[in-house]
Amino acid sequence: MEDNIEHKNNSKKTEEERPSNTANISNQHDQDSINAATNSAAKLEKNINKNANVNDNNLQVSDKPKPIKKVPLEKKPFQEFVNEFLIPSLIEEFKGRGFEIEEIILENTNRPIAGDKCWVLYCQIKDICNFWLSFEKEDIASTKSISLCKSKQMPSVIESFLIDEKRITLNLIISRIFQRLNGQKLIGVN
Repeated sequence: MEDNIEHKNNSKKTEEERPSNTANISNQHDQDSINAATNSAAKLEKNINKNANVNDNNLQVSDKPKPIKKVPLEKKPFQEFVNEFLIPSLIEEFKGRGFEIEEIILENTNRPIAGDKCWVLYCQIKDICNFWLSFEKEDIASTKSISLCKSKQMPSVIESFLIDEKRITLNLIISRIFQRLNGQKLIGVN
C-alpha cells in the first residue's frame, strides 16, 4: 500500500514537474522568439541606417552646384550666333580657300527679288560673286533662302536653303553655302 501511495506521490510529482517542464519549454520558445525578433529588429535598424547613409550621400551629391552646361552655338540668340560665329567662320573659310571678303553684314532689310522684310546676311567676295542668305525670322531654324550672282550683277533667283534639314548647325550652313557657290561655278568648278 505504501508502494501505491508512493507511486501516486511520484505520479503527482511527475505531473507537477510536467507543468514546470512545459513552462521551461514555453519560456525557451518565448526566449527564442524574442531573440529572433531582436535579431530582426537589429537587421531592420541596420538596413534603415544603411539606407539613410545612402540618402544622406545622395543629398550631399545633389547639394553640390551642378556644372553649367555649355549652350550649343546653334541655341545661342540669333544675332549672337550670326555675328560672333557664322560671320567669322565664313571669313576664315573663304580666306582659307584663297578668297577675300570685301563686305559681310547681317541686317533686317528687304530680301533681294522678293522685297519682303527679313534678316539678310549679305556677303560680297572680291571680284567673284555676291550672295544673300535670308532668314524669315530671327531664328536660324526659320525658313531660309539664298540668292547668288556674279560681281557687279543683281541676283535673279531665290532658292530655298536647308529646307529638309532637321538640325541646323554652323558647319552645315557653311558647307551648304559653299556647295551652292560651287554648283553655280562662282568659286570653282564642280
